[in-house]
Amino acid sequence: MPELPTSPSSSASSPSFPSGPAARSSSPASRAAVVAALRTAGCVFAEDEAELILAAARTPEELAALVDRRVAGLPLEQVLGWAEFFGLRILVEPGVFVPRRRTEFLVEQAVAQAGDARVVVDLCCGSGAVGAALAAALGPVELHAADIDPAAVRCARRNIASLGGRVHSGDLFEALPAGLRGRVDVLAANVPYVPTGEVGLLPSEARDHEPPVALDGGADGLDVLRRVT
Repeated sequence: MPELPTSPSSSASSPSFPSGPAARSSSPASRAAVVAALRTAGCVFAEDEAELILAAARTPEELAALVDRRVAGLPLEQVLGWAEFFGLRILVEPGVFVPRRRTEFLVEQAVAQAGDARVVVDLCCGSGAVGAALAAALGPVELHAADIDPAAVRCARRNIASLGGRVHSGDLFEALPAGLRGRVDVLAANVPYVPTGEVGLLPSEARDHEPPVALDGGADGLDVLRRVT
């Protein structure tokens, strides 16, 4: 899945889709209309995004709604309701930070350095993607995740509940059960790291549709990282 493609413009007009069969078996004409709408809106990966949107839509009406949301600037992952991460399909809800494929490097490093880990904590968990990926890679683990954003906590619970994981609401370590002290094998934390003065320079998909608390790392981008350390 493309990561942070060029942001669509909300002024792009909506395409007209032919009626008839469901979007999964849509005609070449409707496919061309979706690609054209996305390309006009500024989506760099218009063809790839069109395939994903067409696969997600069950009817022409739903297809039109999904395209409208993408053309209006909503991140593709929030339009689809999921993001691919470490070979997993991670559920993503509106207003929740979209997991980036480059963060898979964090998971790879954790697995390489602590392959026998049994207690894992995903701090600033967002959607819970890192914790879910670690649990999938390490096998049965005691998994805990934490975030200060209630929307992220709700979303993370959907992603790690099937893994037996627990998600806690609160500020960094304050959210975690006291019984974890001294028992954690892996602490993964993909913290906010964008300097406050540069948040406005982010693509509109991040700037306008992801929570500031997941992006803003303070004056030099390292405030949260210092607190974690």
